Amino acid sequence: MKRFYLSAIFIASTLVSFSQSLGYQDLGLLFSKNDQNGTARFTSMSGAFGALGGDLSSMNINPAGLSVFTNSLFTGTINSRASNITSNYYGNSTNSQNQLTNLSQIGAVLVFDSAYSKEWSRFAIGFNYRITKDFADSFITEGNSGITTFTEFPLDTNQNPTQYNIADGQRFENNYGGTISELNFGFSSVFQNNLHVGLGLNFYDLSFNQRSNLYEFNSDADGNQLDAKLYQENFTIGTGFSANLGFIYKANKSIRFGLSYQTPTWFSEIMEDTNIVDNDGFKGDTEISVSNDNVIYDNTAGNFFPTQQLIYKLKTPSTLTASAAFIFGKNGLLSVDYSNKGFNKIKLSSANFIEENQFFQNELRNTHNLNIGSEWRFDRLSIRGGYMFEQNPDKLAINSDNITGYSFGGGYNFNNFKLDFSYRDNNRTGIYNFYSGFDVNSAELNINNKIFTTTLTISL
Repeated sequence: MKRFYLSAIFIASTLVSFSQSLGYQDLGLLFSKNDQNGTARFTSMSGAFGALGGDLSSMNINPAGLSVFTNSLFTGTINSRASNITSNYYGNSTNSQNQLTNLSQIGAVLVFDSAYSKEWSRFAIGFNYRITKDFADSFITEGNSGITTFTEFPLDTNQNPTQYNIADGQRFENNYGGTISELNFGFSSVFQNNLHVGLGLNFYDLSFNQRSNLYEFNSDADGNQLDAKLYQENFTIGTGFSANLGFIYKANKSIRFGLSYQTPTWFSEIMEDTNIVDNDGFKGDTEISVSNDNVIYDNTAGNFFPTQQLIYKLKTPSTLTASAAFIFGKNGLLSVDYSNKGFNKIKLSSANFIEENQFFQNELRNTHNLNIGSEWRFDRLSIRGGYMFEQNPDKLAINSDNITGYSFGGGYNFNNFKLDFSYRDNNRTGIYNFYSGFDVNSAELNINNKIFTTTLTISL
């Protein structure tokens, strides 16, 4: 059975390169990214918590931050995301909007005073669930490249079939779904009241799907029309594991330093079901009709829906984060995180991914990422803001392909519980080539995400 899966992977790797669905090098990169979701306090400060701690989401960066808590508590967070994608294809602009709301984080920390050692004064255990990556999105692009790929009607039995080689237009519809969710277990303690050390174990659940429709409208020299539709889909699930460890050192009451390392995430088994197989010469479910014939060609007629299942492994990059925080008494703070992530270390399993792994090694790079956050307190009211920069891992990426974002928010402490709110805005550009293998320009995408986050925190 394993031999069948490996051979199927090789076949799919060949077919995908001529399809509009994402190839395995794209999926490996996509599954290696992080949306930096978390509590509203965390997101309003752009996730700059490596040297701060005291927030459940900080254990995703530096588990040493758990022992900064002075009491046990519970938090739950809801995210609402508005996505706006504008595509440009051969001079034609199309706008797509998406709205999504979900429970993005829930967790608790239990804090214990140590009665057994004067050196280790506090011990904390944290449990946290969050959505690491939210794939849900869709976009439409349309225009006219002047190039035809569906030039004949398959049911035309003439010795010289009619050629529909005049391009009238193309339309591409793409839909993503699924998430990568993360379950964290963290342990942290304080040594001599100024050194926090921590260890985290992280378990991942991957669910991803893509559904795409390519429409092509062509005509012949006599004005007869050919309309073609190619539908492709894939459904992917998997599980993974990583660990992280770190420390926070309090140099004095005003300055803290942090350093943390997160191992690669090992997805030990990723399973994909796809219809991208050679079905009567087409790589997906295909319908073709012509205006001068009442018959419609359909390669799934009679409920014939061929699929194949693929199994592979994936290792995503490790992350090293260095942090510093400046505390201004009870009035406020400023925090800075710098992280380095080696996307050129992504690796897909088996010898059948030689080309993809060479792409990771040769075309991707270590990325430099920056997060800055600040918080100012006015009695029970807190005001926060942040900035983030995430470098695109592609060596050939232009500056606008990097992700830059701003965030702000606030919170109010009601003693036994807190309410926090945040707003984030991040933007980037990108391209999508849905005619891979042909001399057709990619669609140019401008992607804007606005994210509203609400967190309830209850002291235990």
